[in-house]
Amino acid sequence: MSGASTYAAAASTAPQAVGYPSLFLLVALGAIVPVIPTGALVSAAGVVAWHTGHPYDLPLVFVVGSIAALGGDTVLYWLASRGSGRWLERLRAKADLPRLEAAQRRLADNGTTVLVVSRLIPAGRIPVMVACLIAGWSVRRFVRADVPAALAWSAGYLAIGVLGGVLFPEPWEGLVAVICLALLAAATPNALRWVRARWSRSDRRAEQPSEEPSVG
Repeated sequence: MSGASTYAAAASTAPQAVGYPSLFLLVALGAIVPVIPTGALVSAAGVVAWHTGHPYDLPLVFVVGSIAALGGDTVLYWLASRGSGRWLERLRAKADLPRLEAAQRRLADNGTTVLVVSRLIPAGRIPVMVACLIAGWSVRRFVRADVPAALAWSAGYLAIGVLGGVLFPEPWEGLVAVICLALLAAATPNALRWVRARWSRSDRRAEQPSEEPSVG
């Protein structure tokens, strides 16, 4: 078998090796415990699906990513609203006060649209979810509003994966590119908050009056 034929055979089985059930479980778990870079997972699956060339792989990645994101969001919201107060406290701890207050204002003005936008913005999901809890949204109302958010999120990260597949001829190159991009996007909000906190502390120190030495 030639090298090209060997590569084609390996590429055709790549999605099965990655496993749609594994993608579902990891994305759903990442939605419940926000430490797994779920966007990178969907983008990576998109790269693999693009290089296989099968017509059903890209739609399957989209469907699996959407359902997993919606399922994970639903479980997390249910735990925070019905399960235990510690889940709500954990969510509150992840949503700093300025972002939470802004999310509450946007939620009151725009409703469902805010959930869609928050899903597309790194680290934007949790403050809006907490705002929904504070506003007294039921689980059913949250799920209805979260459906378009999960669909838009999955489509967005799948598009990044397809772009990586188009730009890079080798699958591993596209995988590295989209994973690095997704991780960078996820880390940027925390980095910006850290920089703003440092500036804020520096400003407060600068505003404090200096102590004049007393004259004996």
